[in-house]
Order: sequence, then structure tokens, then C-alpha cells
Amino acid sequence: MVFPFVRLCSGPFMSRRSKARELVVQMLYQADCNADLPKTVVHEQMRERIIDDPEMFEFAWKLYSGTIDRRAEIDLKIEAIAQNWSLSRMPITDRNVLRLGAYELLYTDVPHRVAINEALELSKTFGTKDSSPFVNGVLDKLVPAEKRSQPPRQSTTAPDVSTETLTD
Repeated sequence: MVFPFVRLCSGPFMSRRSKARELVVQMLYQADCNADLPKTVVHEQMRERIIDDPEMFEFAWKLYSGTIDRRAEIDLKIEAIAQNWSLSRMPITDRNVLRLGAYELLYTDVPHRVAINEALELSKTFGTKDSSPFVNGVLDKLVPAEKRSQPPRQSTTAPDVSTETLTD
């Protein structure tokens, strides 16, 4: 079963990467509801949604496929930190925002402040009033020590727009 797409909730000032992350959370949600959903189907659906921006499609696909490929590992880390909460008890939107945020924190060179802030915005868009404090608390505990000790980037542009890159 494939769920119909929800229109991206992006506002006029939302960055391209934030919009891509929104789509990734929607696709993670879909994959969570449909365990047998092939990655090829998601790939095509994402391509159709970001057809006019190949760079953002590539960014979104790397986030999605990386999160899916490392989901079991990410889930173990989230459950170890989220005391008294199993993933199955978490709202589906929260758990997928956490998965994406954890992937960015643990496996990319996105600054931890950017990864957490993006996850908080996603939890406010897709979650409940209790989602963002919960997501913030879990992701803050997942920040690797080497990221935490890095000074914030000095830039005249938003760090989310042009300075972050993914690592393989």
C-alpha cells in the first residue's frame, strides 16, 4: 500500500534543504507504514516530487537511503537513550524525525545545531505539542563528542543552505 503524498508544508522562507528534509520524513513515514515498500518505489516518488532540482533530489535521496540503510543501528541508539520509551510506543512521526535527525548527527558532517534545529522544525510541523521537547532531548544526547566540541561555523549564509555536505 502506498500512501498519497501530503503537500509539503514549507513556507516561503524555508530553505531548499529544509524542504528536502520534509519530503524525507514523509517517505520515512511511508516506509514505516509499509515494511515491504521497495526503495525503488520511494526513489521514483521522490524524483517526481523534486524533478526540477537534481541537487536537492540527491541530497534528499542520500538522507533517505542512509537513514533506511542504518535504521536498525539508529533505532538501537534511540531506544537506549529514550528512557521508558520503545520505538513502537513513540508516535510514528516522532520516531521518523528522530531517525532522520540521528542519521544526520551520527553519519554526516552537518553541524549538530543544524541537525537538531531541523529536526525540531520537522517535529513542530508533523508532531504534537509534546514532540519537539522529546525530539530535542533525545537528539541532544546523541550528539557525538567530536561534533559537540566543534565551534559553530562562521558564515554569512544560512548553514543549512550551502555549507553542509554529506559523508559516505
